[in-house]
Amino acid sequence: MAEARHLVRTVAPVPQRAAAIEAALKSHGLVNDEAIAQSVHNAEDVWLPERGARVVARAWVDEAFRQRLRANGRDAVRELGIELPKHHRHLVALENTATVHNVICCTLCSCTAFTVIGLPPDWYKDLEYRSRIVRESRTVLREMGLELPPEMEVRVWDTTADTRYMVIPERPAHTAGWSEEQLAAIVTKDAMIGVARL
Repeated sequence: MAEARHLVRTVAPVPQRAAAIEAALKSHGLVNDEAIAQSVHNAEDVWLPERGARVVARAWVDEAFRQRLRANGRDAVRELGIELPKHHRHLVALENTATVHNVICCTLCSCTAFTVIGLPPDWYKDLEYRSRIVRESRTVLREMGLELPPEMEVRVWDTTADTRYMVIPERPAHTAGWSEEQLAAIVTKDAMIGVARL
């Protein structure tokens, strides 16, 4: 009788997997070195949460901009020099208030409005967050350090193929009179995803 062999499944390190994907795309003529370099540059130097923080700060100080952002987020962020990919047909700005808290997720994968709020954190991509936030949002938020009062309504928004969301946090009362730059400095990626309040 043949000896039973146990297969050990190993996962290659991220750099090795990335290199394999890059090689496969290049072999099929789908990308070149210039496109890869541009993508790396965008991810590391352009698609940063500071862009979204500028959007939030502008919405806090400019009521007309806030209204345009609520009506058509894609066009409003373009005013600040932020372009969304063509397949992000809609950008919906969700406003937190004293009685409503919004949180976003992508139950299928890890989609976000990355050109506005930055690339998604690792926990956002995790199956546990993606599945639990829609079923037990208060518990997940509490586990992440955000305790909401029981009377506050929690709304969970699931990203789709063409619609991306960003949360406009409630402006802290103590920031009256602050400049737009000062306001932008306190806005975090977690607040724009909705797992934190400022």
